[in-house]
Amino acid sequence: MEKLQRFFESQAFGVCTKLGEKLNLSTSSIRLFFIYASFITVGSPVIIYLGLAFVINYRKHLRRRQNPVWFN
Repeated sequence: MEKLQRFFESQAFGVCTKLGEKLNLSTSSIRLFFIYASFITVGSPVIIYLGLAFVINYRKHLRRRQNPVWFN
């Protein structure tokens, strides 16, 4: 079970983990919220999840472009 969980966490975008760190909530409760909300609202939280994943990956990309070794 732990091996399967580690696989999904490494392959996923990390949105639930990032939200958990920012809001001081457990990652599993945020994941359950997304799952339950997806069933109740017929998948609209999936769009929110993908949007957040895009923002997180874009910010990572911007941070990589800024080279901390060379100062102006």
